Amino acid sequence: MKNFHLLIKGFQNFKKEFYAEDRNFYEDLKHGQKPLCLVISCCDSRVDPAILLDCNPGELFVVRNVAALIPAEGQVSGPNSVLAAVEYGINHLHIKHIIVMGHSNCGGIAGLMNPHAICNESFIFTWLTIANSALDRINELTEDDDARTRSRHIEEGAILLSINNLLSYDWIREKVDRKELELHALYIDIEEGNLYAYDPVSEDFELLTHDSQFPGQ
Repeated sequence: MKNFHLLIKGFQNFKKEFYAEDRNFYEDLKHGQKPLCLVISCCDSRVDPAILLDCNPGELFVVRNVAALIPAEGQVSGPNSVLAAVEYGINHLHIKHIIVMGHSNCGGIAGLMNPHAICNESFIFTWLTIANSALDRINELTEDDDARTRSRHIEEGAILLSINNLLSYDWIREKVDRKELELHALYIDIEEGNLYAYDPVSEDFELLTHDSQFPGQ
């Protein structure tokens, strides 16, 4: 790998600047993890949740995949790493919050909108079919909008679809109904540098500021 040494140097800097400076913190981590929440986000290299949310090691339990999608119960027919991680986070780490975090300029959503571009890429094409219903719904509502506006609506719609898909599992929905688990939808606009959260009252993604709370809290 070209410039692989930069990654090694990066780890050495981490060990010197963080690990060595806060040994007690890392001593605690070796005994186990107690993350604040589970984040399901896109694997896009520009949207690392821990960096964007300014979290330390051990604070986030993160699952990343193309377009931050979660299959509904009827869409899972075999091993699934996303659901395995969610199940582990809920049942073993006792996580109380799940965040689904999408973003602007998502390549996965671009592929969903232009299936001819990925029709020969079977793994990507099949994975993105999870969000077909979101695409169909948004197409009905935004057929007269420009491409960028439609893209944003579909990016946001895919997040909400994944939230709904989580609720298709009885073991998740029951915890939500008992208020033992909360689901949150976040959207990061890379160009603006802004973070939005879905508000069920306004039925829209609202800009979060430094003094904002998750809608409903």
